[in-house]
Amino acid sequence: MENYLPFLVNNWRTVGLIGVSLAAGVALGQLHQTSKQTANKNQNSWRKSTAEKIKQAKGQLSIENENEQMDEDHQTADIEDVKQILFTYKKPSEVDSVKQSEAFYCRMNQRRSVRYISSDPVALEVIENIIKTGGTSPSGAHTEPWTFVVVGNPEIKQQIRQIIETEEEINYQQRMGDVWVQDLQPVGTTWVKEYLTEAPWLILIFKQVHGYKPNGQKKVHYYNEISVSIATGFLLAAIQEAGLVTVTTTPLNCGPGIRVLLNRPVNEKLLLLLPVGYPKVEATVPDFKRKPLHEIMVLCQ
Repeated sequence: MENYLPFLVNNWRTVGLIGVSLAAGVALGQLHQTSKQTANKNQNSWRKSTAEKIKQAKGQLSIENENEQMDEDHQTADIEDVKQILFTYKKPSEVDSVKQSEAFYCRMNQRRSVRYISSDPVALEVIENIIKTGGTSPSGAHTEPWTFVVVGNPEIKQQIRQIIETEEEINYQQRMGDVWVQDLQPVGTTWVKEYLTEAPWLILIFKQVHGYKPNGQKKVHYYNEISVSIATGFLLAAIQEAGLVTVTTTPLNCGPGIRVLLNRPVNEKLLLLLPVGYPKVEATVPDFKRKPLHEIMVLCQ
């Protein structure tokens, strides 16, 4: 040690700096090791927490699937209790089938979305037949998840119009955006919906997101929106067959207000609104052309 004393005295600053550096290095190493251990601990904790969340999510999904399966079993039991009957059917000749299908197409091809609807009265019986036709539509597991609210009361129609026009003005000016509004210009539509009060009847189409069993439990309505949309197609065909006109109206952001106005339950949501009546004498429609068959049909045989 005595041999190194002159060197240490002469170079004490350098030796001191080296010592400090070594001490700092050791301290940093210990800190890094501690941080690494903490990180590993946190990572393990995170993995454990994530695994628990996944396990819980799988558990919830399992419960949901179990509940859904219980509902499916209940539906199956109901279907098994239904008596099977012979399907009554008379096969038409190929010539008659072609004629009937072509005649129906020609009538449906005359269908147009008409916004200028006369206030001329339409018999309630006609509307009832249209609704009954909509009720013949297929639905998931035969749940028939639709409610058709028919409004002829002028005061209620006025309130419906007020709700829709208030929201539609906001839609056109803020929510829809410039492109959407520009795309509607050829149609000639605005937020003003005169047909809502001028048409003798309004048909408001609600989808039932679920139903209720006799014991009060929720009943699953499979493919409820698709089922109600198909039923709407039946309604449009029936309206055309009755010699009436309509326009499919989708009241954006108006559903809750109209549901409350019409005193409908919370399991029903407004999907579409159809004003129904005769066209005005001066009614006009856009000169739109429909796509030809080769653009909408793909034949594989």
